[in-house]
Amino acid sequence: MSEAGLPVAPYLAPMWLRGGHAQTIYPVLLTHPAVAYRRERVETPDGDFWDLDWVDPASVAPAAAPAVPTVVLFHGLEGNSGSQYARALMARIGALGWRGVIPHFRGCGGEPNRRPRAYHSGDHEEIGAMLAAVRARVDDQRSGAPFYAVGVSLGGSALLNWIGRAGRDAASVLTAAAAVSTPLDLTMAGIAIGQGFNRIYAWHFLWTLRPKSLAMAQRFPGLLDPERVRGVRSMHDFDEVVTAPLHGFDGTEDYWRRGSSKPWLRNVAVPTLVINARNDPFIPAASLPDAGEVSADVLLEQPPGGGHAGFVSGPFPGNVGWLPRRLVQFLTTGR
Repeated sequence: MSEAGLPVAPYLAPMWLRGGHAQTIYPVLLTHPAVAYRRERVETPDGDFWDLDWVDPASVAPAAAPAVPTVVLFHGLEGNSGSQYARALMARIGALGWRGVIPHFRGCGGEPNRRPRAYHSGDHEEIGAMLAAVRARVDDQRSGAPFYAVGVSLGGSALLNWIGRAGRDAASVLTAAAAVSTPLDLTMAGIAIGQGFNRIYAWHFLWTLRPKSLAMAQRFPGLLDPERVRGVRSMHDFDEVVTAPLHGFDGTEDYWRRGSSKPWLRNVAVPTLVINARNDPFIPAASLPDAGEVSADVLLEQPPGGGHAGFVSGPFPGNVGWLPRRLVQFLTTGR
């Protein structure tokens, strides 16, 4: 059996790291592998750009790269190619000799974008356009090399939105997919992140979201209300003042309803793994689907521990190697 196909045991949180908050925060503090990315700026159809960070097959010039699997990773809210889960997965991809790429959502690549647009959990059109842009740059598809997609948190929500809406057409693009720590029901997740200790996570996101939104309001006068942006104190506020007006939603509740990926899981027609820890601090276990709410092509994996995009394993100080191994196993075997 190849390295990519080695069996991976079901996730079990280590005894020395207890609770969803600890399992969410601790992984960020670990030392993570350095990844040598090749950045490519891609012009979008509307005159903006995406920054793509590539992991090329080892010791091969991009133009002469062999026919190997490609893994596209869509990052989470205010994430990027330096996020701990991104570096862990891309290091694994590189070790296997595969190709990986992380398309940055607009505004997450390190500098402001040109158009009055950001990104959101239901951004299926952006996912479809990014996948098309990546495929156009990967000649392997003519030889039938596998083409995979993984989404983490917000990236998983947007990816599942696209897969579900595309239905059987998604199989002409993707071989298999996975979503990790995805807020499948945005209403329940949105309420949860505004309660108790979870507000720490909301403040963390708003630390960068507020300044970016104020800068956008300055670049595009009349688009957003700067005073309302300055007054944002919760993710509900942010979605009401920024996400909804930027992307055509009628307020937060409309965005949360229309942007949720859970209703689309019945339409998924490519092998798709959906991993959610049942102790994720801001994705309530009650919001997670059961097998009767998804298509036969969806494999639900809901371990009792793991936190949000954490999944630390091993003896202290632990590592985050379980998730990349599990993802690779599913992508290559479908189980």
